[in-house]
Amino acid sequence: MGKNTFASKHFHDEAAARAWFEAARWPEGVNCPKCGTLEPYKTKKPGVYRCKAKECRKDFTVQTGTVMERSHAKLTQWAVAFTMAAAGKKGFSAHQLHRQLGCQYNTAWFLHHRVMEAMRRGGLNTPPMGGEGKTVEVDETYIGNTRDARVIRTNGQPYLKRRKPRKRAIVTLVERGGEARSFHVPHATKEAVTAIVNANIARETTLYTDESRLYTGSEERFAAHETVKHSAREYARGAVHTNTVEGFFSIFKRGMRGVYQHCAEKHLHRYVAEFDFRYSTRTLSDDKRTALAIRGGEGKRLTYHQTH
Repeated sequence: MGKNTFASKHFHDEAAARAWFEAARWPEGVNCPKCGTLEPYKTKKPGVYRCKAKECRKDFTVQTGTVMERSHAKLTQWAVAFTMAAAGKKGFSAHQLHRQLGCQYNTAWFLHHRVMEAMRRGGLNTPPMGGEGKTVEVDETYIGNTRDARVIRTNGQPYLKRRKPRKRAIVTLVERGGEARSFHVPHATKEAVTAIVNANIARETTLYTDESRLYTGSEERFAAHETVKHSAREYARGAVHTNTVEGFFSIFKRGMRGVYQHCAEKHLHRYVAEFDFRYSTRTLSDDKRTALAIRGGEGKRLTYHQTH
């Protein structure tokens, strides 16, 4: 980050930080997070609003109903955490945040995980990727270690010899010119990968993969399914390749090895969500990406117990 990255007033003044968060969360004006009423009025307490609806009348702040709710950290600290998360291409570690803020490490750790939770997207209302005339690349990778030493074949049977011992499987879908979605699965079996692909990609999509047996039969469910044969040193055949998703893996692995260095398996889903978020918003400026992350924290809670 540049020398003057944190010179802005909202990084060292609570009132300015509060105004900055309010502008990011409520770009069209303050509204009650309890009932959605617009234009609540301010109370005498700094940053505290009261809903004007008779059936509600609840007090709230910009932190209410977000990952920041009931946090004792200062808003200036939250501002630094969200900015570092949005601006760092390969992530930011809790130790880095700890040094930047001069706070205790457990505070930085908690801020870090809450910000990653704000970046996590998905849910029942998430529209499928791709569509008519669009292309999605799918691939899997393995990273780190896992306590479960079993290694499973793509057909669900165990290997007689351990080929990828103690590795965590990540399945990633990347739409060309669009977003990325990654999933940590206990084992990258054909059943697990097929379920992810079918649930997240529209049937009108063209699918590009490598020659792995995980994806056999996909031509029956999608508009087209083309493969490249990496074992024969074929990495591209015209427009048919998986270089886009492999480029995503390159950034992800450099971040996990060079920035984070260690990640417990129970937290891996948040780390992959962080990289998905930054990739999917790569065309935005850092300021707009930060504001989007702040709005992504609405309706989410992450208690101290949940992060350990």
